[in-house]
Amino acid sequence: MPSPTTIPTPTASAYATDDLRWQAVLDRDPQADGHFYLCVHTTGIYCRPTCPARKPKRENTHFVTTRAEAIREGYRACKRCTPDDATSFPQRQAELIAQACALIERTERRLTLDEIAAHIGMSPYHVHRVFKQVTGVTPKAYGDAHRAERVRTQLATTPSVTQAIHESGFTSNGRFYETSTKLLGMTPGDVRRGASGMAIRVAIEPCSLGLTLVAATDRGICSVMLGDDPQPLMDELLRRFPKAGIETGDETFADLVAEVIAVIEEPSRSLDLPLDVRGTAFQQRVWQALREIPVGTTATYSEVADAIGEPKAVRAVAQACGRNKIAVVIPCHRVIGKDGSLTGYAWGTERKQTLLERERLAAADN
Repeated sequence: MPSPTTIPTPTASAYATDDLRWQAVLDRDPQADGHFYLCVHTTGIYCRPTCPARKPKRENTHFVTTRAEAIREGYRACKRCTPDDATSFPQRQAELIAQACALIERTERRLTLDEIAAHIGMSPYHVHRVFKQVTGVTPKAYGDAHRAERVRTQLATTPSVTQAIHESGFTSNGRFYETSTKLLGMTPGDVRRGASGMAIRVAIEPCSLGLTLVAATDRGICSVMLGDDPQPLMDELLRRFPKAGIETGDETFADLVAEVIAVIEEPSRSLDLPLDVRGTAFQQRVWQALREIPVGTTATYSEVADAIGEPKAVRAVAQACGRNKIAVVIPCHRVIGKDGSLTGYAWGTERKQTLLERERLAAADN
């Protein structure tokens, strides 16, 4: 994985003149927060440089370095950007985006950008920009992904695919079908039938980490799971593909399973097998980045976010790692916390630690 680009934090000298400060206000430069405040003569308020409110005329403003200066001059804190709040503005923006996500999730129809902006008190332009910074996707993509999950639920209970699409908030069948396979991981008909007619070959084999379930469709490996008991592993597979035809594999499939087990036991071995990866476009970008982390090394969630060009989408990256269903082959175990902690792992942190130690030793031997 390429090393993330380090962006230097501007010092006070970056905002040393009023012209530089005004440009930062026009740009809503998040790095300027805390370096100075904007006082507006006509309203009697003072703001952060990143305030989302409509910009005043330049001639009606001046700058101060501290909140105390603004208060001494008789200005009161803006209620939009709350410069008197010790909480950082980026943190408050993240909280507002969380409110936007909750609104999208509880609203059945597709919301317009203007509606989302009005709900959280931001301009539509800044909702779009900040939403993508925080979540890694646009509001539209987030809403489509959430409605796709609704479609999965509706397809199991409604009389027709068309009804399921409309009750999930999609207003156009055509637009939904254009992206349905990417959103759902299979066609709506396959989801409705619980993957009925889809053949999935499965094997559960012992390994040094306990048991390994390997499952594959005609497209490639669709699941690798680790555990101690075969039944929970099969239950999880059947939950994802409730009506698929489960088959024991042939000799070719047995060779594939052996390759997966060999990679678990000997991390230095290369594995270039076809995968049947089912996830959103963002999740697939994250999973591809995970496969580019070299054996014997680790990356933080923020480094993965940088690698996919979404440096603000750390939380979304963590969620994508948690939803990976192809253990080891898509090595989400190589992602650790910023402080070096193991954080979570779907198949247990002890297994994660064992895998990382095994890979570190294998890399050292090569």
